[in-house]
Amino acid sequence: MANLEITLKRSLIGRPQNQHQVVKSLGLRKTNSSVVRPDNDAVRGAIKKIAHLVDVKEV
Repeated sequence: MANLEITLKRSLIGRPQNQHQVVKSLGLRKTNSSVVRPDNDAVRGAIKKIAHLVDVKEV
């Protein structure tokens, strides 16, 4: 099973609270922080909600 490297590229300032919660649930904190998560439906759904804020690479 593949993993995804998720990097927060845009600031959360002025974003709705639900987007803050999704970013926090993925384990991202500051801009340019990265995490590696498994490639499953739950993570893909979370990424879809904040796709305009993150960059995703398959690892």
